[in-house]
Amino acid sequence: MASPIGSESPEILGGLGAIADSYDALLCDVWGVLHDGRSARIFAVDALQRFRRLRGPVILLSNAPRPAEDVQKQFERLGIAEDSYDAILTSGMLARNELARRAADRELKLLHIGPERDRGIFAGLPIACVEANRAEVAVCTGLYDDDHETPDDYRDLLLDVKSRGLVLLCANPDIVVQRGGVLVYCAGALARSYESMGGTSIYYGKPHAPIYAAAFELARTKHEVGRALAIGDGLETDIRGANAAGIDALFIVDGIHGENIPEVTTSVIAALFAQAGVQARGAMRALVW
Repeated sequence: MASPIGSESPEILGGLGAIADSYDALLCDVWGVLHDGRSARIFAVDALQRFRRLRGPVILLSNAPRPAEDVQKQFERLGIAEDSYDAILTSGMLARNELARRAADRELKLLHIGPERDRGIFAGLPIACVEANRAEVAVCTGLYDDDHETPDDYRDLLLDVKSRGLVLLCANPDIVVQRGGVLVYCAGALARSYESMGGTSIYYGKPHAPIYAAAFELARTKHEVGRALAIGDGLETDIRGANAAGIDALFIVDGIHGENIPEVTTSVIAALFAQAGVQARGAMRALVW
């Protein structure tokens, strides 16, 4: 695996095609790059299709707390073509693996913090969703009502979980995500709050190493991989995760940080990276070929 390009002056790119020849695999974020939760970004889909035809596999890396089949159903609703990617790997899938391990020989009692729609990651496992006073572990997939709630609404619940000494498994490390142009809180925000109270949170997904190792295994089943490029809109997840994994990164501006970046210039992006303590090969407003 090649070392990432360390540049204090990231290149502002007109399209992925300008650097595609340097790579034979993509590890691409989903929410904020391919769609915003409400509509697909068709030019991004086209860019991935072209990369697959010309260069190599595309593995979609998502911090969605859901199994891959649930993500695919969302793609169908949004019109994201199946031929734009080779495989989907989610933080929810990794969290499910851990739950399966814990429930290998008995029924696991867990407190689920998050909407019922996320319970697909429990499907088929010997798991009972219970109240905090009966739980052996807590699993956070998000807020119950992320359209209206904030982490402050969960302070009493998290303090109760902490008083019982429960570990919090975070199935979505994202702090916020963009939904139709509005930022909403994710499970990562609650996991951070829990840690600030002295609780223990375990994270699955970006920027943590296991999801990158799993992604490379998937990519290598499709094609020999020499050099991969990670694409994403999250500095703390996508870009930091790529840096830690030792691969180049492409930052997509019009995602969760878009409103704070009115002008996409080398100096503006370099200052943003310096503030976050990350680096990337380049940046572009939105993913296009």
